[in-house]
Amino acid sequence: MNTIRISETLQKALNDQVTLEAYSAQMYLMLACWADENQLDGVKNFMMKHSQEERVHMAKIIEYIQERGGTVVIDAIAKPQPKPNNVLECFESVLKQEIENTTAVYKLVKMSMDEEDWATWNFMQWLVAEQREEEKLALDLLDKAKLAGGNNMSDTAKFELNKLIGNTDQEFPIADNVNPLE
Repeated sequence: MNTIRISETLQKALNDQVTLEAYSAQMYLMLACWADENQLDGVKNFMMKHSQEERVHMAKIIEYIQERGGTVVIDAIAKPQPKPNNVLECFESVLKQEIENTTAVYKLVKMSMDEEDWATWNFMQWLVAEQREEEKLALDLLDKAKLAGGNNMSDTAKFELNKLIGNTDQEFPIADNVNPLE
């Protein structure tokens, strides 16, 4: 009896999403390092938390593939894009990556609908909601950076923006302490 409860095409697409989440985690980590190099500790902490969140997404998808009897494939990830030149570019990178993630998630949702795999469709709804929140947050950050002067941001504006972002009340548990299916 076949105990695999997920198609090969959906399994591959979910594995691709694992790789994309890993790439996103690395991108956030790279941005955290850039922020640290530029004395932007608030931005650094924000990016570190989001790197952890991407790893949590990755872990949840891995657990789901395994739960459905599938095989997880851990692929190599591409090197993150070059470091940004300023705060505005930093947040533009975040928005661009979150839009890419959302596009991939929507494709997975459509695939699960087309295949009538309602378990996968249901599982993906948490990620649809996550991506909606992530895009909103990225847009808010970008708007704040633009209001602070964009590419021509003064040191004072950069200081205040960094402080504001550092005080963002976003807590994300470290991936090791998370049950991926909660």
